This record gives sequence, C-alpha cells and structure tokens, in this order.
Amino acid sequence: MARRPAPPQYEAITDGVRIRVRPKFLHDESEPTRAKFMWQYTVEVENESDRTWTIIRRHWRIVDSAGRLQAVDGEGVIGQTPTVGPGQRFSYTSGAPLATPSGMMTGTYDLVDDAGEEMVAMIPAFSLDSPYDTSRPS
Repeated sequence: MARRPAPPQYEAITDGVRIRVRPKFLHDESEPTRAKFMWQYTVEVENESDRTWTIIRRHWRIVDSAGRLQAVDGEGVIGQTPTVGPGQRFSYTSGAPLATPSGMMTGTYDLVDDAGEEMVAMIPAFSLDSPYDTSRPS
C-alpha cells in the first residue's frame, strides 16, 4: 500500500513567536458530490521570545476557490486562552469545511504579555488542496 506524503507545513514568525500550520484533507468526512470538502489543520505556537504570551483572540480568513470569504473571529482558540512561556509550545487541531475542492486560510492571533502589552502574531497563509480540485496540475 502506497503511503501518502506528509502534509505540507507552513510557518510564520512575529517577534519571536513562531506559528506552524499543517493542513490535511479529510477524505472520510468529505462528500464531493454534495460540495462538502473537509480539512483539519494543526497549529503549533512556539514562543522563542523572552516574554510570556497569552492568546486572547483569533482572526481567520478562509477563501474558497470560488472566491467566497468566511471570516472567523473569536476569543482564544478551541475554547481556551492558552499561555505560552519562553521556550514553550502550545498546539491544537481544528477543522474547516469548504463548498469547493480547494481554498486558502490565513489569519492572526492577538496576544497579550504579563505587562498587558498586546501584539498581533501572523498565522501563515496556507492552502487547502484536495484531490478533487481538477484545476490544479497533478
């Protein structure tokens, strides 16, 4: 049985906060004949700075291949407001549905340190590609 290649990894660094994202197409949860395409993505936040940061808000922009935009804004991530100290990492997995076989996601996290100073950390733009996207070369 042939092994699928590892999903691509995307990365961005903002002032010592490294954010990595790995998207993965979910074959078993997708229904292409009903225009339902599902992805999961794993985000890892690594604090390479000398400050302790708490993720207080998230801002996602999801665009499908038809150009439709979904904005997802809210407190924290996955119901939490995690704190990441110097040298620490926090990771979580979430999901995104699309009505088309491909799209893109990007976003930001609003972080606050122990002194109350805020920073906006960039989440790298990443593609959501499925094998059902016939517009892409194989």
